[in-house]
Amino acid sequence: MLKATFKKHNLIFKRASGTSRGILRQKETWFIILEQMGRVGIGECGMFRGLSMDDRPSFESKLKWTCENIGLGEAILLEELKNFPAIQTGLETAFRSLAAKDPFQVFPSDFSQGNASIPINGLVWMGDEKFMREQITEKIASGFNCIKMKIGAIEFDKELQLIREVRKRFSASEIEIRVDANGAFSPSEALEKLKRLSDLQLHSIEQPIKQGQWQEMASLCEKSPLAVALDEELIGLVHSEDRQKLMETIRPQYIILKPTLVGGFSGSDNWISISSKYNCGWWITSALESNVGLNAISQFTFTKNSKLPQGLGTGGLFTNNIPSPLRVKEGALYYSRDASWNMDEIMNIKE
Repeated sequence: MLKATFKKHNLIFKRASGTSRGILRQKETWFIILEQMGRVGIGECGMFRGLSMDDRPSFESKLKWTCENIGLGEAILLEELKNFPAIQTGLETAFRSLAAKDPFQVFPSDFSQGNASIPINGLVWMGDEKFMREQITEKIASGFNCIKMKIGAIEFDKELQLIREVRKRFSASEIEIRVDANGAFSPSEALEKLKRLSDLQLHSIEQPIKQGQWQEMASLCEKSPLAVALDEELIGLVHSEDRQKLMETIRPQYIILKPTLVGGFSGSDNWISISSKYNCGWWITSALESNVGLNAISQFTFTKNSKLPQGLGTGGLFTNNIPSPLRVKEGALYYSRDASWNMDEIMNIKE
Protein backbone atom coordinates (compact mmCIF):
# COMPACT_ATOMS: atom_id res chain seq x y z
CA MET A 1 0.00 0.00 0.00
CA LEU A 2 1.25 3.47 -0.91
CA LYS A 3 1.45 5.90 2.00
CA ALA A 4 2.13 9.65 1.81
CA THR A 5 3.02 12.12 4.55
CA PHE A 6 4.59 15.58 4.68
CA LYS A 7 6.92 17.55 6.93
CA LYS A 8 7.54 21.28 7.21
CA HIS A 9 11.03 22.76 7.49
CA ASN A 10 11.99 26.42 7.99
CA LEU A 11 15.21 27.27 6.19
CA ILE A 12 17.24 30.01 7.89
CA PHE A 13 19.41 32.33 5.77
CA LYS A 14 23.04 32.66 6.87
CA ARG A 15 22.76 36.33 6.03
CA ALA A 16 19.60 38.31 5.38
CA SER A 17 19.31 38.56 1.59
CA GLY A 18 17.79 41.50 -0.22
CA THR A 19 15.44 41.54 -3.19
CA SER A 20 13.18 44.27 -4.56
CA ARG A 21 10.38 42.61 -2.54
CA GLY A 22 12.19 42.99 0.76
CA ILE A 23 14.69 41.21 2.99
CA LEU A 24 14.63 37.41 3.21
CA ARG A 25 15.60 35.91 6.58
CA GLN A 26 13.91 32.54 6.40
CA LYS A 27 11.96 30.44 3.94
CA GLU A 28 9.38 27.76 4.58
CA THR A 29 9.47 24.49 2.72
CA TRP A 30 7.70 21.15 2.91
CA PHE A 31 8.87 17.61 2.13
CA ILE A 32 6.40 15.07 0.78
CA ILE A 33 7.38 11.50 1.65
CA LEU A 34 6.09 8.38 -0.10
CA GLU A 35 6.48 4.90 1.41
CA GLN A 36 5.66 1.60 -0.23
CA MET A 37 6.87 -1.94 0.50
CA GLY A 38 9.90 -0.74 2.43
CA ARG A 39 10.89 1.84 -0.17
CA VAL A 40 10.92 5.61 0.42
CA GLY A 41 10.57 8.49 -2.02
CA ILE A 42 10.96 12.17 -1.18
CA GLY A 43 10.21 15.44 -2.93
CA GLU A 44 10.25 19.09 -1.91
CA CYS A 45 7.33 21.51 -2.11
CA GLY A 46 9.19 24.80 -1.82
CA MET A 47 6.51 27.44 -1.69
CA PHE A 48 7.80 31.03 -2.03
CA ARG A 49 5.85 33.56 0.05
CA GLY A 50 4.73 36.63 -1.89
CA LEU A 51 5.59 35.13 -5.25
CA SER A 52 4.28 31.61 -5.73
CA MET A 53 0.73 30.73 -6.69
CA ASP A 54 0.92 28.34 -3.72
CA ASP A 55 1.01 31.25 -1.26
CA ARG A 56 -2.57 30.91 -0.10
CA PRO A 57 -4.24 29.84 3.17
CA SER A 58 -5.25 26.50 1.68
CA PHE A 59 -1.69 25.38 0.90
CA GLU A 60 -1.22 22.96 3.79
CA SER A 61 -4.75 21.63 3.52
CA LYS A 62 -4.13 20.94 -0.19
CA LEU A 63 -0.90 19.17 0.70
CA LYS A 64 -2.80 17.13 3.28
CA TRP A 65 -5.47 16.31 0.68
CA THR A 66 -2.75 15.20 -1.73
CA CYS A 67 -1.32 12.78 0.82
CA GLU A 68 -4.76 11.42 1.70
CA ASN A 69 -5.55 10.85 -1.97
CA ILE A 70 -2.16 9.58 -3.12
CA GLY A 71 -3.86 6.45 -4.45
CA LEU A 72 -5.37 8.49 -7.30
CA GLY A 73 -1.97 8.29 -8.97
CA GLU A 74 0.49 10.85 -10.25
CA ALA A 75 -1.27 11.91 -13.45
CA ILE A 76 -4.64 12.67 -11.85
CA LEU A 77 -3.04 14.40 -8.88
CA LEU A 78 -0.88 16.65 -11.07
CA GLU A 79 -3.97 17.80 -12.95
CA GLU A 80 -5.78 18.47 -9.67
CA LEU A 81 -2.76 20.43 -8.43
CA LYS A 82 -2.33 22.72 -11.46
CA ASN A 83 -2.79 25.78 -9.22
CA PHE A 84 -0.21 24.48 -6.74
CA PRO A 85 3.05 24.21 -8.72
CA ALA A 86 5.19 23.72 -5.60
CA ILE A 87 3.18 20.64 -4.66
CA GLN A 88 3.33 19.46 -8.27
CA THR A 89 7.12 19.68 -8.18
CA GLY A 90 7.38 17.84 -4.88
CA LEU A 91 4.99 15.14 -6.06
CA GLU A 92 6.79 14.57 -9.37
CA THR A 93 10.08 14.31 -7.51
CA ALA A 94 8.69 11.98 -4.85
CA PHE A 95 7.26 9.52 -7.39
CA ARG A 96 10.56 9.45 -9.29
CA SER A 97 12.42 9.05 -6.02
CA LEU A 98 10.21 6.14 -4.96
CA ALA A 99 10.79 4.34 -8.26
CA ALA A 100 14.56 4.88 -8.29
CA LYS A 101 17.15 2.46 -6.97
CA ASP A 102 18.72 5.45 -5.20
CA PRO A 103 15.96 7.81 -3.96
CA PHE A 104 18.11 10.87 -4.73
CA GLN A 105 18.85 9.86 -8.34
CA VAL A 106 15.61 11.25 -9.75
CA PHE A 107 16.95 12.16 -13.21
CA PRO A 108 19.99 9.86 -13.62
CA SER A 109 22.74 11.22 -15.86
CA ASP A 110 26.47 11.86 -16.03
CA PHE A 111 25.84 14.80 -13.68
CA SER A 112 24.12 12.75 -10.98
CA GLN A 113 26.85 10.12 -11.28
CA GLY A 114 29.52 12.74 -10.61
CA ASN A 115 30.99 12.64 -14.11
CA ALA A 116 29.87 16.06 -15.40
CA SER A 117 29.07 19.53 -14.08
CA ILE A 118 26.58 22.32 -14.77
CA PRO A 119 27.84 25.89 -15.40
CA ILE A 120 26.09 28.30 -13.05
CA ASN A 121 25.98 32.03 -12.41
CA GLY A 122 27.31 33.67 -9.27
CA LEU A 123 24.44 35.45 -7.53
CA VAL A 124 24.97 38.98 -6.17
CA TRP A 125 22.22 39.96 -3.75
CA MET A 126 20.87 43.45 -3.29
CA GLY A 127 22.35 45.53 -0.52
CA ASP A 128 24.36 48.66 0.00
CA GLU A 129 27.12 49.52 -2.43
CA LYS A 130 29.88 48.09 -0.24
CA PHE A 131 28.11 44.75 0.24
CA MET A 132 27.38 44.36 -3.47
CA ARG A 133 30.98 45.20 -4.39
CA GLU A 134 32.24 42.61 -1.89
CA GLN A 135 29.99 39.95 -3.40
CA ILE A 136 31.11 40.73 -6.95
CA THR A 137 34.77 40.50 -5.94
CA GLU A 138 34.19 37.21 -4.13
CA LYS A 139 32.28 35.62 -7.02
CA ILE A 140 34.92 36.50 -9.59
CA ALA A 141 37.71 35.32 -7.28
CA SER A 142 35.84 32.03 -6.85
CA GLY A 143 36.00 31.35 -10.57
CA PHE A 144 32.58 32.44 -11.81
CA ASN A 145 32.57 33.79 -15.35
CA CYS A 146 28.87 34.64 -15.22
CA ILE A 147 27.60 37.09 -12.59
CA LYS A 148 23.94 37.79 -11.89
CA MET A 149 23.25 41.04 -10.03
CA LYS A 150 19.95 41.84 -8.39
CA ILE A 151 19.35 45.55 -8.96
CA GLY A 152 16.76 48.09 -7.87
CA ALA A 153 17.66 48.46 -4.20
CA ILE A 154 20.12 51.36 -4.39
CA GLU A 155 20.46 54.36 -6.71
CA PHE A 156 20.57 53.30 -10.34
CA ASP A 157 23.74 55.34 -10.99
CA LYS A 158 25.52 53.47 -8.19
CA GLU A 159 24.48 50.14 -9.68
CA LEU A 160 25.80 51.29 -13.05
CA GLN A 161 29.09 52.24 -11.41
CA LEU A 162 29.45 48.77 -9.89
CA ILE A 163 29.00 47.23 -13.33
CA ARG A 164 31.47 49.69 -14.86
CA GLU A 165 34.06 48.60 -12.33
CA VAL A 166 33.68 45.00 -13.49
CA ARG A 167 33.87 46.01 -17.14
CA LYS A 168 37.07 47.98 -16.58
CA ARG A 169 38.72 44.75 -15.41
CA PHE A 170 36.95 42.16 -17.52
CA SER A 171 35.55 42.19 -21.05
CA ALA A 172 32.16 40.72 -21.91
CA SER A 173 33.92 37.61 -23.25
CA GLU A 174 35.65 37.13 -19.88
CA ILE A 175 32.78 37.88 -17.48
CA GLU A 176 29.15 37.64 -18.53
CA ILE A 177 26.87 39.93 -16.53
CA ARG A 178 23.14 39.43 -16.10
CA VAL A 179 20.95 41.76 -14.06
CA ASP A 180 17.63 41.03 -12.41
CA ALA A 181 15.33 43.96 -11.71
CA ASN A 182 12.48 41.86 -10.25
CA GLY A 183 10.05 44.37 -11.79
CA ALA A 184 11.68 47.40 -10.13
CA PHE A 185 11.46 49.77 -13.15
CA SER A 186 8.36 51.68 -14.18
CA PRO A 187 7.29 51.29 -17.83
CA SER A 188 7.99 54.98 -18.48
CA GLU A 189 11.62 54.78 -17.35
CA ALA A 190 12.50 51.22 -18.32
CA LEU A 191 13.66 51.71 -21.91
CA GLU A 192 16.07 54.52 -21.03
CA LYS A 193 17.54 52.44 -18.21
CA LEU A 194 17.90 49.42 -20.50
CA LYS A 195 19.76 51.59 -23.01
CA ARG A 196 22.21 52.74 -20.33
CA LEU A 197 22.72 49.18 -19.12
CA SER A 198 23.32 47.94 -22.66
CA ASP A 199 26.31 50.30 -22.98
CA LEU A 200 28.06 48.03 -20.45
CA GLN A 201 27.73 44.94 -22.64
CA LEU A 202 25.38 42.97 -20.45
CA HIS A 203 23.96 39.60 -21.42
CA SER A 204 20.36 40.29 -20.39
CA ILE A 205 17.97 41.79 -17.86
CA GLU A 206 15.34 39.79 -16.04
CA GLN A 207 11.84 41.17 -15.56
CA PRO A 208 12.56 44.92 -15.95
CA ILE A 209 8.93 45.86 -15.17
CA LYS A 210 6.31 44.18 -13.03
CA GLN A 211 4.51 41.22 -14.50
CA GLY A 212 1.06 41.51 -16.01
CA GLN A 213 1.86 44.45 -18.31
CA TRP A 214 2.05 42.45 -21.51
CA GLN A 215 1.84 45.27 -24.04
CA GLU A 216 4.45 47.37 -22.20
CA MET A 217 6.73 44.36 -21.90
CA ALA A 218 6.24 43.53 -25.58
CA SER A 219 7.28 47.07 -26.49
CA LEU A 220 10.41 46.75 -24.34
CA CYS A 221 11.37 43.44 -25.93
CA GLU A 222 10.95 44.96 -29.38
CA LYS A 223 12.84 48.20 -28.72
CA SER A 224 15.44 47.31 -26.10
CA PRO A 225 19.10 47.04 -27.17
CA LEU A 226 19.50 44.65 -24.22
CA ALA A 227 17.97 41.16 -24.26
CA VAL A 228 14.98 40.79 -21.96
CA ALA A 229 14.27 37.63 -19.95
CA LEU A 230 10.85 36.92 -18.45
CA ASP A 231 10.73 35.45 -14.95
CA GLU A 232 7.79 36.40 -12.73
CA GLU A 233 5.77 36.89 -15.93
CA LEU A 234 5.46 33.11 -16.28
CA ILE A 235 3.90 32.56 -12.85
CA GLY A 236 0.20 31.78 -12.83
CA LEU A 237 -0.06 30.58 -16.44
CA VAL A 238 -1.08 26.96 -15.96
CA HIS A 239 -2.59 26.21 -19.37
CA SER A 240 -0.52 25.69 -22.51
CA GLU A 241 -2.81 28.03 -24.47
CA ASP A 242 -2.15 30.90 -22.07
CA ARG A 243 1.59 30.28 -22.20
CA GLN A 244 1.46 30.33 -25.98
CA LYS A 245 -0.49 33.61 -25.90
CA LEU A 246 2.12 35.22 -23.66
CA MET A 247 4.96 34.18 -25.97
CA GLU A 248 3.05 35.32 -29.04
CA THR A 249 2.31 38.70 -27.46
CA ILE A 250 5.59 39.58 -25.76
CA ARG A 251 8.16 37.61 -27.82
CA PRO A 252 10.96 37.80 -25.25
CA GLN A 253 14.55 36.90 -26.00
CA TYR A 254 14.69 34.53 -22.98
CA ILE A 255 12.48 32.94 -20.36
CA ILE A 256 13.65 31.79 -16.94
CA LEU A 257 12.17 28.61 -15.57
CA LYS A 258 11.75 27.93 -11.88
CA PRO A 259 10.02 24.52 -11.82
CA THR A 260 8.62 25.14 -8.33
CA LEU A 261 6.80 28.22 -9.64
CA VAL A 262 5.80 27.23 -13.18
CA GLY A 263 4.23 23.78 -12.93
CA GLY A 264 7.02 21.43 -11.96
CA PHE A 265 9.10 19.50 -14.45
CA SER A 266 6.20 18.76 -16.79
CA GLY A 267 5.31 22.46 -16.78
CA SER A 268 8.93 23.39 -17.50
CA ASP A 269 9.02 20.96 -20.41
CA ASN A 270 5.89 22.59 -21.79
CA TRP A 271 7.45 26.06 -21.53
CA ILE A 272 10.62 24.83 -23.27
CA SER A 273 8.56 23.33 -26.11
CA ILE A 274 6.58 26.54 -26.59
CA SER A 275 9.65 28.80 -26.39
CA SER A 276 11.36 26.84 -29.17
CA LYS A 277 8.60 27.94 -31.57
CA TYR A 278 9.57 31.58 -30.98
CA ASN A 279 13.34 31.21 -31.14
CA CYS A 280 13.39 32.11 -27.45
CA GLY A 281 16.25 30.95 -25.23
CA TRP A 282 15.85 29.78 -21.64
CA TRP A 283 17.68 28.78 -18.52
CA ILE A 284 16.59 27.21 -15.24
CA THR A 285 17.00 28.52 -11.72
CA SER A 286 16.12 27.39 -8.24
CA ALA A 287 13.48 29.17 -6.17
CA LEU A 288 15.54 28.93 -2.98
CA GLU A 289 14.64 25.32 -2.23
CA SER A 290 16.62 23.19 0.20
CA ASN A 291 19.21 20.83 -1.25
CA VAL A 292 16.49 18.20 -1.76
CA GLY A 293 14.64 20.37 -4.26
CA LEU A 294 17.84 21.85 -5.68
CA ASN A 295 19.12 18.34 -6.35
CA ALA A 296 16.03 17.37 -8.35
CA ILE A 297 16.01 20.65 -10.30
CA SER A 298 19.72 20.39 -11.07
CA GLN A 299 19.42 16.81 -12.27
CA PHE A 300 16.45 17.76 -14.46
CA THR A 301 18.35 20.76 -15.84
CA PHE A 302 21.33 18.67 -16.91
CA THR A 303 19.10 16.40 -18.99
CA LYS A 304 17.88 19.43 -20.99
CA ASN A 305 21.37 19.97 -22.49
CA SER A 306 21.45 23.76 -22.17
CA LYS A 307 24.86 25.36 -22.68
CA LEU A 308 23.95 28.56 -20.80
CA PRO A 309 24.94 29.14 -17.17
CA GLN A 310 22.04 28.14 -14.92
CA GLY A 311 20.83 29.67 -11.64
CA LEU A 312 21.53 26.72 -9.35
CA GLY A 313 24.12 28.00 -6.90
CA THR A 314 21.81 28.54 -3.92
CA GLY A 315 22.64 25.51 -1.78
CA GLY A 316 24.98 27.43 0.51
CA LEU A 317 22.50 30.11 1.58
CA PHE A 318 21.06 28.41 4.66
CA THR A 319 22.35 27.52 8.12
CA ASN A 320 20.17 24.41 8.37
CA ASN A 321 20.12 23.03 4.84
CA ILE A 322 19.96 19.27 4.27
CA PRO A 323 23.56 18.04 3.78
CA SER A 324 24.04 16.79 0.23
CA PRO A 325 26.65 15.82 -2.38
CA LEU A 326 26.05 19.07 -4.31
CA ARG A 327 29.19 21.20 -4.53
CA VAL A 328 30.01 24.52 -6.19
CA LYS A 329 33.51 24.95 -7.57
CA GLU A 330 34.92 27.48 -10.05
CA GLY A 331 31.56 28.56 -11.41
CA ALA A 332 30.05 25.10 -11.80
CA LEU A 333 27.79 22.76 -9.84
CA TYR A 334 29.00 19.22 -9.18
CA TYR A 335 27.51 16.10 -7.64
CA SER A 336 30.30 14.72 -5.50
CA ARG A 337 30.96 10.99 -5.59
CA ASP A 338 32.67 11.32 -2.20
CA ALA A 339 29.54 12.41 -0.33
CA SER A 340 26.12 10.91 0.32
CA TRP A 341 22.64 11.74 1.56
CA ASN A 342 21.21 10.82 4.94
CA MET A 343 17.53 10.01 4.56
CA ASP A 344 17.15 9.67 8.33
CA GLU A 345 18.04 13.34 8.75
CA ILE A 346 15.05 14.28 6.62
CA MET A 347 12.69 11.75 8.16
CA ASN A 348 13.53 13.02 11.64
CA ILE A 349 12.95 16.73 10.96
CA LYS A 350 10.83 18.36 13.63
CA GLU A 351 8.70 21.40 12.80
